[in-house]
Amino acid sequence: MNNGFTLEAESDHLKARIAWFYFVAGMTQQEIADQLEITRLRVNKTIGAVRSEGAVVVDLRMPMIDCIKLEEQLKSLFGLEEVMVVPAVQDMLGSQRTIGEAAGIMLDSHVSRRHGIGVSGGQTLSYAVRRISERRLKTSWVVGMMGAVTRGSGTNTFELSTALAQSLDVECHYLTAPIYCRTREIREVLLAHDEIAAVMAKAEEAEIALVACGDLSHRSRVMPLGIIKENLPSLLEIGAVGEILGCFLDPEGNILPHPINESIMALPLSKLKEKPVSILASGGRNKLPIIRAVLRGKYVNRLVTDDVVARALIYES
Repeated sequence: MNNGFTLEAESDHLKARIAWFYFVAGMTQQEIADQLEITRLRVNKTIGAVRSEGAVVVDLRMPMIDCIKLEEQLKSLFGLEEVMVVPAVQDMLGSQRTIGEAAGIMLDSHVSRRHGIGVSGGQTLSYAVRRISERRLKTSWVVGMMGAVTRGSGTNTFELSTALAQSLDVECHYLTAPIYCRTREIREVLLAHDEIAAVMAKAEEAEIALVACGDLSHRSRVMPLGIIKENLPSLLEIGAVGEILGCFLDPEGNILPHPINESIMALPLSKLKEKPVSILASGGRNKLPIIRAVLRGKYVNRLVTDDVVARALIYES
């Protein structure tokens, strides 16, 4: 059985979204068409199909409808512009695939309307990149927004940005440095290099950002790094819950005052906040604290996650 976000699931997701807006939120067909950027005729036909299928009784009995309700609650709670919630999958790889492919669908809807796409790394994002429709974007480009780990795995920032650029047939720009420098001084020397400075400028210029976040477990991409192992005790002591773009946060989304956060070769979170489209794709209960921290810090304006995390974000303090 394929747990991926298939075309059939994509159609069901849109159907459930239309049904939620019409029967529960009380929106008009034109309002729904405008919000989802589809034709009113499509909205009308979908509502007719929902009625004929008997999916509307007293409440909506559709597979994705609970997810749609969670999306609206998360948008309101965290001030997000767009949210996609998918049913949770128990095995980690299946969860990463489902969330990643949903993130790819969200990203795909923006790439032709924005200039420049920045990506980080991780297994979830590797599935997002695979979901992008192949096309030719004459004026756009892809940029890695952070340095990379030294091992190739198909989930490295270099590899993901390359794969995305190939799908879109555009240029790719690489931040050719490790994620962490040994000291802040070394970071400043690297940033003074003309080529690295130019790529960092591209990362700032990109209008779209696709990012993941990492917890403090062994499953995180950065936790096996020697420099992180050395600093983990002191990070835990001051309340670290995880990282985004290599930057460690406390539970409220504050950037921790720690030397490791001064040595990162990545787009600063202050610049991530400025992106017109910034998508966080992450799920699993183990990621809950860092996902909540990222949302509290308002570093992104879009979220793709699973329904278990979505409920916890809403109902657990």
